[in-house]
Amino acid sequence: MEGFEPASLQSRFSQLREGLAADVVGQPALVHRLLLALLADGHLLVEGAPGLAKTTAIKELASRLEADFQRIQFTPDLLPADLTGTDVFRPQEGRFEFQQGPVFHNLLLADEVNRAPAKVQSALLEAMGERQVSVGRTTYPLPELFLVMAPQNPIEQEGTYPLPEAQLDRFLLHVCIDYPDADAEVRILELARRRARGGERPRQAAELLSTQEVLAARAAVLDVHLAPQVEQYLVELVQASRKRSRYGQALHPLIAFGASPRGSIALDRCARANAWLDGRDFVTPDDVQSVAIDVLQHRILLSYEAEAEGTRPAEVVRRLLQAVPAP
Repeated sequence: MEGFEPASLQSRFSQLREGLAADVVGQPALVHRLLLALLADGHLLVEGAPGLAKTTAIKELASRLEADFQRIQFTPDLLPADLTGTDVFRPQEGRFEFQQGPVFHNLLLADEVNRAPAKVQSALLEAMGERQVSVGRTTYPLPELFLVMAPQNPIEQEGTYPLPEAQLDRFLLHVCIDYPDADAEVRILELARRRARGGERPRQAAELLSTQEVLAARAAVLDVHLAPQVEQYLVELVQASRKRSRYGQALHPLIAFGASPRGSIALDRCARANAWLDGRDFVTPDDVQSVAIDVLQHRILLSYEAEAEGTRPAEVVRRLLQAVPAP
């Protein structure tokens, strides 16, 4: 997109990352993955215990963008219309008018997404994958800047509906977060006290990233150079998750189904975004490796034997990284 200097865009995103890191204390991986999803035009599945700043992270991101934010709590009694909106009859005019639901926002927090029944998850799947909502016979487009962050609570499993593999594959990244360390928790207490006293300065309009800047940054990410050797390495990693690959033979007993080509696309986009955030115009094997676990772990289905042994998908991806030689 014309009109924005690459150096200026990178500087603006560096400021965004620093600001988020200052206000989302103890979760640097989550902050980084949020920015990757924003730059790679994808969605984020986050798994972690309650109280780990998942909601805070996306709210802070929204407060730094010229974008609107909406949180929706997913519950077993939720209906698709509660997410997408519905046609409302206007008796004065004698016609139906579409009333938009919370999905028609730039940033959507789908809290505890696995508590929603299948029909609601299907509506969210269409919004995420097709960037549109269908109500009756009419299809409504979603905003060009549209990002879903869907936290999952790994502690309570009662009254939940596991996400189907097709919907998991729609998430660009699956991020697992843990508790902050002691030093970070001290800073969290300081930040909480400052906010309780009302010490937050309201942000000026000039500080906010516009939608045009975000779209320009996405275009710049697509222009980041990916050498043929690195591209082949990226593809080989995904191929290794499938039984037909020579690298995948050793991991054959652990994997029932490997990553789809959507995994290759996601790995490509995230590696480019990672390089761009680091101020480079080329992708290295380190960029691919740094995002591989979060890109691939939810796209690999483990075998019964692996699940019985307690093997986690992230561990399988680590073995893939060890098995496939980097260029």
